[in-house]
Amino acid sequence: MTGTSPFPVLTVLTFWPLAAAFVVAFLPKDSQVRIATLIASVIECLLAYPLLAFRNEPGFQFLENVPWAPDWGLTYAMGVDGISILMIWLSIFTLPVCVLCSWTYIGKRVKEFHVCLLLMTTACVGVFAALDLVLFYVFWEALLIPMYLMIAIWGGDEKRYASIKFFLYTLAGSTVLLVAIVALRIQSGTFFIPDLMKADFSFRFQYWVFLAFFLAFAIKVPMFPFHTWLPAAHVQAPSAGSVILAAVLLKMGTYGFLRFSLPMTPAASEHFAPLMIAISIASILYGGLVALGQQDIKKLIAYSSVAHMGFVTLGIFLFSKEGVQGAIFQMLNHGIITGILFCLVGAIYERSHSSEINKNLGLGKFLPFFMLFWGLFGFASFGFPGTNGFVGELLVLAAAFKFKTAIGLVCIPGALLAAAYIFKVTLKMAWGEPTSVAGPAWHDLKKKEWVYLIGPAFLVVYLGLAPTGLLNVITPAIEDNLASFNARKGLVSAAAAAPSEEAPSAPAVDRSSPAALPAGLDSALAAMPGPAPSGALQAAPVSAGAVTGAAASGASGVPASGASAVPDPGVRGATGASGSLKAPDVLAAADAGGGPAASLSAVKGVENNG
Repeated sequence: MTGTSPFPVLTVLTFWPLAAAFVVAFLPKDSQVRIATLIASVIECLLAYPLLAFRNEPGFQFLENVPWAPDWGLTYAMGVDGISILMIWLSIFTLPVCVLCSWTYIGKRVKEFHVCLLLMTTACVGVFAALDLVLFYVFWEALLIPMYLMIAIWGGDEKRYASIKFFLYTLAGSTVLLVAIVALRIQSGTFFIPDLMKADFSFRFQYWVFLAFFLAFAIKVPMFPFHTWLPAAHVQAPSAGSVILAAVLLKMGTYGFLRFSLPMTPAASEHFAPLMIAISIASILYGGLVALGQQDIKKLIAYSSVAHMGFVTLGIFLFSKEGVQGAIFQMLNHGIITGILFCLVGAIYERSHSSEINKNLGLGKFLPFFMLFWGLFGFASFGFPGTNGFVGELLVLAAAFKFKTAIGLVCIPGALLAAAYIFKVTLKMAWGEPTSVAGPAWHDLKKKEWVYLIGPAFLVVYLGLAPTGLLNVITPAIEDNLASFNARKGLVSAAAAAPSEEAPSAPAVDRSSPAALPAGLDSALAAMPGPAPSGALQAAPVSAGAVTGAAASGASGVPASGASAVPDPGVRGATGASGSLKAPDVLAAADAGGGPAASLSAVKGVENNG
């Protein structure tokens, strides 16, 4: 935590679109609705100006913390770090793009459509700014209704099927997410996300919470095999709906893995990492193969999203600085590139009234500027050097090869498939034999289309050639999160360690604090199937000095230079008579939640010294 904002910029950014929606709802004419929504979107972008004061350092900034329901432990808490601030910027600048690309595309129930756009912006910004679990869940669920309406009312011929499928999939994930939130509250006594990110939970508890998080976030990403709702939703949704889905909605899943899964369930995250890597690779290869066989442009881009988001989840669960950097960079890049590709598909649909590839051939002759932008964003989509897509994908691949060469090699075909399906559709659209509907009557880009294409095109080139500025924003938060993760993931090793004569297991720890499990829930969890608990995994954390001294002294029991010889009083039964940590007792301290510094370094000391 680095500072409280004197001006509630996050609250203003979150609820300004909601206030604008209330005004728009009373405007009588469609033209007034469009203009008012565009003005509101521009004002939203201007209101984000104070976020430029964000400092490239770890911790949350622009904090707002107001009691909401103190008796229930609820607070209205908002804040951003280097990860969430990028997603907020992306959400804010997506709104004017959606308004402009829908200017002539939407011809019925215009007022209701723009109200849905504004409501979705409120929900999107709220999700990335919330620091209270219940507040986060409110915004998470609030996005469901306007997105469902956007598909169901303004969608294509199969809009009913697509909207219901989207609703049911997302609702299923939200239900298990709510269960996880309630369990975290019972276990920790708080809904405050920064506190939960530092809390230590037993491996058994983390195991089940991670699975709940996984189902909720994997559906949102979406990861294979939970992806089946996405192509239908993209194809049937209007252009603006597809843009929001691609640019913002999918990022909520990967943001959830970064914000909740890794910091709150570090031991379980490491335990399930092989499975997550395997599913990510499956998403990359499956998405690329299926996209290669599509004849509908929107379906092709939809399946490409499955592949691209597979690179994001792969980077996250490699647990390396380069991997997470590439994942976050790719989150932003995918939002920019794929969002605009859907805008371009909507633009061509207005001209040909079809998104089929075979009905949009030979456009290079009649729409040269359109094809120029399509080529730029298409090349960025498969990671052409010099574009922003190249940087994120390169970082993830570098991390994959560093982690294990075989994983990197398996990902290479995914990158090649991306180039194959983009070249396929681009060559046909640019130089294919024109159909009967194509001709000189087709007009090139309109003024409003130039407006929403220039900015993203600049970002594609700028972030591709000069990514250092963006990396400087996200790196402190990444390093802080990974340091916390690496310091607490040792619960897995502690849980798997069998007691021996030299290393007796830690005695049970008294948990009389409000965060302790109630007796009923504790016994219920003990009866559940799954990995066996490691005993007192929920002990109070060992102080930094005690852990450092224990790790450095090994079996000798002599504290290292500069390290505190006095253990943290919260660790019961982990000290010898002299007050310093002994080698056999170090394992007990590790089992009590001391982290890898105790559980790995100290174990080596025991082995080396017999």
